[in-house]
Amino acid sequence: MQNLPTLVGFSAILMWSALALLTAASGTMPPFQLSAICFLVGSMIGLGAMLRDPRRFSAFRQPAKVWALGLFGLFGYHFLYFTALRNAPAVEAGLIAYLWPLLIVVGSALLPGERLGWHHVVGALMGLAGTALILVRGAEGGFGGGSLIGYVAAGLCALTWSGYSLMSRRFGATPTDVIAGFCIISAVLSLVCHLFLETTVWPETMSQWLAVIGLGLGPVGLAFYAWDYGVKKGDIQVLGVGSYTAPLLSTLILILFGHGKASIGIAVACLLITGGAFLAAKDLLRGRKPMKGKLSA
Repeated sequence: MQNLPTLVGFSAILMWSALALLTAASGTMPPFQLSAICFLVGSMIGLGAMLRDPRRFSAFRQPAKVWALGLFGLFGYHFLYFTALRNAPAVEAGLIAYLWPLLIVVGSALLPGERLGWHHVVGALMGLAGTALILVRGAEGGFGGGSLIGYVAAGLCALTWSGYSLMSRRFGATPTDVIAGFCIISAVLSLVCHLFLETTVWPETMSQWLAVIGLGLGPVGLAFYAWDYGVKKGDIQVLGVGSYTAPLLSTLILILFGHGKASIGIAVACLLITGGAFLAAKDLLRGRKPMKGKLSA
């Protein structure tokens, strides 16, 4: 029965679509500090379930390469993502960061036994065109709408999560409980980096605190467990296609809540990036070739 796990996996996509909104609403807390708090909250979700059945702590007995991959994906991606949204407009940075579904499709086509088709190339070019449009126009009608650091960090986000997802195919038997361990170590690393590199800034309002806690409970917490369960037990094809809606949903949510302005440029960029991802996934949409995996750490 794949319906329930697939729905659980899709809930992760919905939570990730709120990542940019909650980050923008969390105030000016520096990236490492924000990561430390969010990962700590996220780890409590898994630890709470494991404490009810201590035998599940055996999931932490994993080889070093599993831990290295998990930290690269979770810690690396979210540090870059928070950095991007602290240094560039939320809508533009979010769209660039959500190039990862397109990069996963194109990257998987380059793996042994796969073939790079014309639709992969055209889809990639569409995504790059959408990204270029964002960089040229910016949030305020020019490149000055955000710093180069923010845009570069957003691009590295996409590369990090897509690389992590593709490499994770090798560890499909790794239990979902290990994600709690990834979150714990990521929280510790984030705290150490914060203490040495940043000045502590606490949320100034209750709404900012709620946004920080919401990040830890949802996009930087429960979403990891839900996605891992979904791709291992559910329909990976449906989840793979569903992930391409993330940039569109994220952009609409940001604009709806006043963290971005609707414009022709943003609409065109969103269509190029989302449309490019769907075109690159043409074979998957037709049901001719399943994705062999997306995230299994």
